[in-house]
Amino acid sequence: MSEDESTPPGLAKMNEVYGWDSPNFPGDFFAITRDHLFGEIWTRPALTIEQRRLLLIGLMVGRGLNDVLAIQLDAAFRRGELDADQLRELVIFLAHYAGWPSVVALNSTVEKLLSAKDAGSAGDG
Repeated sequence: MSEDESTPPGLAKMNEVYGWDSPNFPGDFFAITRDHLFGEIWTRPALTIEQRRLLLIGLMVGRGLNDVLAIQLDAAFRRGELDADQLRELVIFLAHYAGWPSVVALNSTVEKLLSAKDAGSAGDG
């Protein structure tokens, strides 16, 4: 069986969404998340991954879900969906809708991400 045949469709979409290979964890919770959320919801054709991610980032900021925000920001940056200027613009835009206190964590997360990427790029040269 080839890798494509042995990889559940939801796991393939999850890998595409995040830009890294996720292990196929055991258990029902992961299987339902993989098969339903990524296999059915993220694959629907009406919205792109980029559009879904922007909605998700806005929701996370608005609800104060800062613990998983870094994962989405990193994936958006790594996949080329948002560059440094766009990430910073996202902070400014959301500050006016989600409120300054809610966006302080977003700004901190964005700047840490970009600093880490800059540090990594400096080591490449």
